[in-house]
Amino acid sequence: MGPAKARANTARHGVDLTTAQEALADPPALVLFDAAHRDGRELRGWLLGRVGARILLVRYTHRPDGVIRLIGDGDWREGRDYDENHGKKAKT
Repeated sequence: MGPAKARANTARHGVDLTTAQEALADPPALVLFDAAHRDGRELRGWLLGRVGARILLVRYTHRPDGVIRLIGDGDWREGRDYDENHGKKAKT
């Protein structure tokens, strides 16, 4: 994500790149792969990860050189409800 897009994303979604990177480091994060963008050039992922009390949705791709490129990020609005209804079962 370039600097201009990063600033726009922070202004729109309230999530900066550092916070999005923290979500990627969340060990119990949920990762799904985006079949709609599976065109052979890159495989995109959707990650739901916790950073403090927030649950973030981070869209990203792995580059061939091992670099992770962030496509977008933001709060997952339904995350709190999901965590309360399903997360407690998984933690017990």
